[in-house]
Amino acid sequence: MPDIKIIDLHFKDLDHAIASYLLPTSDGPILIETGPHSTFPKLKEGVEAFGYQMEDIKHVFLTHIHLDHAGAAWALAETGAHIYLHPFGAKNMEDPSRLMESATRIYGDQMDTLWGQMKPIPAEQLIQVEDGQAFEIGELKIKSLHTPGHAKHHIAWQVEDVIFTGDVAGVKIDKGPVVPPCPPPDINLEDWKASIQILRKANPSALYLTHFNKITAIDTHLSALETILDNWAAWIKQQMQAGLTNEEMVPLFMEYTANQLRKAGLEESTIQLYEAANPSWMSVAGLVRYWTKKEN
Repeated sequence: MPDIKIIDLHFKDLDHAIASYLLPTSDGPILIETGPHSTFPKLKEGVEAFGYQMEDIKHVFLTHIHLDHAGAAWALAETGAHIYLHPFGAKNMEDPSRLMESATRIYGDQMDTLWGQMKPIPAEQLIQVEDGQAFEIGELKIKSLHTPGHAKHHIAWQVEDVIFTGDVAGVKIDKGPVVPPCPPPDINLEDWKASIQILRKANPSALYLTHFNKITAIDTHLSALETILDNWAAWIKQQMQAGLTNEEMVPLFMEYTANQLRKAGLEESTIQLYEAANPSWMSVAGLVRYWTKKEN
């Protein structure tokens, strides 16, 4: 197993909402996930706590380009890093204007506090990675596993016998249950379940989730993810059939999912942490879009 340094980015001043992973190698450290630019000071602090400077990081591996995973990638590129990502995500990192315009329509004046800035990354620093492509950095071999379902441009990164799963293996905070992050526009249940099988087939010793856990009981975890993914999708479909709008569903879904977490024995503070890492309204929007596309 590689030497893995976990950096808690303290998103929204919360513990265990977003992680970045620093992996020392004989050719310098690599970084998996940057988090949003709003937490860049915490990333820098974490990197320095492990004895490195930001300029030492020349290889950054993104699972996908959502702002909570990749929003600070440009800042690493400015200090010389190459950014490894899915080909479908490269255009929006080279020119993030559309990505940021879309996010601004959603978050409005919260953009700066939640996500911070996002600047263009030169094309020559964006390494577009095919499925199964492998890289050797120092003594580590890093392999790409294209794993759509949460996003069509999603990659899980296999490093030796562990996999950094981004969002395809769900969100699991502290001792809580796994839940699926289902934001628009790319949610696809069939693709997601196929990607879960890709993770199983790789037979890792551990999964490292960006939100925010190391998983060793892998089959139990992935089976629970499949179950709750179906459960949430069915709940949304039922509300759609009853004629509810997205806006009407959101508070009901928030209560529905909070009750699931309460039944798992979580305290209200941890339930709020889950909501920060995986906002309910995003999953409503994503699953409504999935069912709408499927039925049209």
